[in-house]
Amino acid sequence: MKLISYNIQYGYGSDGRYDLTRAARLVDGADIIALQEVERHWQRSNEDDQPAILSGLLPDYYWAYGPAFDMDASERRDDRIVNRRRQFGTMILSRLPIVWSRLHTLPLRRTARPLNTRNAALECMIRTPAGPVRVLSLHLAHIAAEERLEQIDYLNAEHRRAPSDGGPWSGVDDEPQRNWSNGQPEPENPLAAIWLGDFNMEPGSAEYRRIVGSTPYHRDAAYIDGFVDAAAIASESGLDFHTHEKIIDGRLAKRRLDHCFVGGMLADRVRSIRTDIGEVASDHFPLRIDIDLETPFGSTRSMKPT
Repeated sequence: MKLISYNIQYGYGSDGRYDLTRAARLVDGADIIALQEVERHWQRSNEDDQPAILSGLLPDYYWAYGPAFDMDASERRDDRIVNRRRQFGTMILSRLPIVWSRLHTLPLRRTARPLNTRNAALECMIRTPAGPVRVLSLHLAHIAAEERLEQIDYLNAEHRRAPSDGGPWSGVDDEPQRNWSNGQPEPENPLAAIWLGDFNMEPGSAEYRRIVGSTPYHRDAAYIDGFVDAAAIASESGLDFHTHEKIIDGRLAKRRLDHCFVGGMLADRVRSIRTDIGEVASDHFPLRIDIDLETPFGSTRSMKPT
């Protein structure tokens, strides 16, 4: 299956143009798309409802949207209140149905300067041909490592207790006339997970090690309840592998801020990873991952490519 993670910077390209259609064209065709910096009803983006626009541009996808923060953007028209919310968050689109979703609002430290904003992770459970997988589209703090570490600790804890927590409901309904299950079986909350997004951190940082651990001896170690960097185990398209460019102190900095981390049980299924370096639809580049989510979990068939 083909996965894409892309911080679309609310449709503003590195060329200064606002155009959501460019981002939509870049991600169209993938099986699962994780977007960051998607917004609703902001002056800077023509008051557009971007999730609605993107879903219209990508009509073959199921989708879910999770706002990191939610502010009033209502108007009074003809003596009526038109209720609107100014939102900013993450989005997941999938060719397969999104069985359930939930939003994690991540720990935030209040700043005196500079501007700091709430971050969030949108979690969607998708039944792939391989089995159920939780896919997260997330955006971590840009301020400092301390805040990102707190956010990662929160997400790690949520991840490890997912199977014992269960999904939106669990157990047998003792009042079936209320039909809480809507006639469906209890949905899965699997340990298998993939984190996609703008992590605002580079490989080797303290935050990066908090996710993948340290590997002083067994460099290919993969804990079942932990994560592995897809780029560390996949074939990359050249040595110049980065997802973001910015002029810092007068020099062009090429940084890998966007990542795909796969659960340890999925590590052998990653096939390739690359970025669309040079695309101008955002200040980030799309991150593309090929991963085997077709072979059923527990299959005795080799996971290694032939």
